[in-house]
Amino acid sequence: MLSTHETYMQRAVSLAKKGTRLAYPNPCVGAVIVCDGKIIGEGYTSAYGGPHAEVNAINSVTDENLLSKSTLYVTLEPCAHYGKTPPCANLIEAKNIPKIYIGCVDTFAAVAGKGIEILLKAGREVHVGVLEEECLELHKRFFTYHNKKRPYIILKWAETQDGFIDKVRDVNHINDAKPTWISNDLSKQKVHQIRAEEHAIMVGTNTALKDNPNLNTRSYGGVSPIRILIDRNLRVPSNYELYNGEVKTIIFTEKEADSDKVQYEKIDFSKNMLPQIMEVLYKEKIQSVLVEGGKQLLETFIDENLWDEAFVFVGDKEFKTGVSAPVLKINVEKNFTLGFNTVKHYKNKQ
Repeated sequence: MLSTHETYMQRAVSLAKKGTRLAYPNPCVGAVIVCDGKIIGEGYTSAYGGPHAEVNAINSVTDENLLSKSTLYVTLEPCAHYGKTPPCANLIEAKNIPKIYIGCVDTFAAVAGKGIEILLKAGREVHVGVLEEECLELHKRFFTYHNKKRPYIILKWAETQDGFIDKVRDVNHINDAKPTWISNDLSKQKVHQIRAEEHAIMVGTNTALKDNPNLNTRSYGGVSPIRILIDRNLRVPSNYELYNGEVKTIIFTEKEADSDKVQYEKIDFSKNMLPQIMEVLYKEKIQSVLVEGGKQLLETFIDENLWDEAFVFVGDKEFKTGVSAPVLKINVEKNFTLGFNTVKHYKNKQ
């Protein structure tokens, strides 16, 4: 059972999740202000350049005089630096909020304890680590990007009961060049929900050629992710959906190319491609990537141990033969069902 402080922090976490994609490149923080056992203000981080969670929460309080005897719950340490907006720690100090409960410390160099220091020097009562695991999970993309200088990597694929990811298909044969569905409509909606939560989505050449995917969130709604294609020799035709210009699209290749619909990034495929790709994505400020396949691309990430989470959707079909699914040699974190499908969720605790 949650304590009173944990209950208010849980509300702050729930608020933050409402704006997961909107706040990029900032983390989406949640904040709750409580006075005499009642919530009098709450908020989460606005779209980039707008007010942070603490500002929105403070601005939502109808009687500002109550702030001097209130408690603030915030999922991440208040910022202490000037960016698009002034430091939240200074605002909290100026509004005379006496007690602050923080989910987790912000390890981003521009903050890294400085927000807490400002509040303590101002004589405020500060508590850190309320629902810390939940808050670290909430801000995992932001922390991975800044601490590891790469996006948070999520792998995803669907496999049959007998362990196949696809049938053997010839992309040059009209009857073969279409998607092979393994999972059901509920699983499809879940995949599109995951897409809506992540900053970018990545596929390899063969998947693009076989499926001609849009890689959008049409079955869920929300913001479609940036599309990333690994296409060494630019084999994917320019009339395919990835070239439709609807969403920012980055194509990694070894060829010289130019287009007003996609962004080409030239890398050296004779060397390990993943460090080169991660470097570009870091410079592009992309904080998370959902890798959707195919098999070769997924196994490249697995072999390099360059992944943080994985979702494996197990359908109710059998193919008997085909393209074998990748294998993760760690225990499943949890299973859940979507109709007749089972979803295995893995976490790579590096």
